[in-house]
Amino acid sequence: MNLIVMLAALSGALAVGAGAFGAHGASGAAVDWLKTGAHYQLVHALAALLAVRLEARGPAWLFLAGGALFAGTLYLMALGLPRWLGAVTPIGGTLLIAGWLWLAWIGARG
Repeated sequence: MNLIVMLAALSGALAVGAGAFGAHGASGAAVDWLKTGAHYQLVHALAALLAVRLEARGPAWLFLAGGALFAGTLYLMALGLPRWLGAVTPIGGTLLIAGWLWLAWIGARG
């Protein structure tokens, strides 16, 4: 569990840094990619912490992996890597959705 907490905290820190870079150091489409990536990554870093608190490690891992993949591809494109990486971004989004659905299932089970 400590590993998840550590990774969630690092994910949150990276999200704040990416958002700040988007606000102060980027231009063009990179600004939107950084803002979107930072928003999703930060929300899901917090979701991972909540999932750990609820002893739902599976969803926590999906939130971290999905957030890293979703935001990571956007960050890489913002830094000038090829736009085909945008085709990978939805895989991260799918992991995020799966994490939420899994957490809902856990909640429904009581």
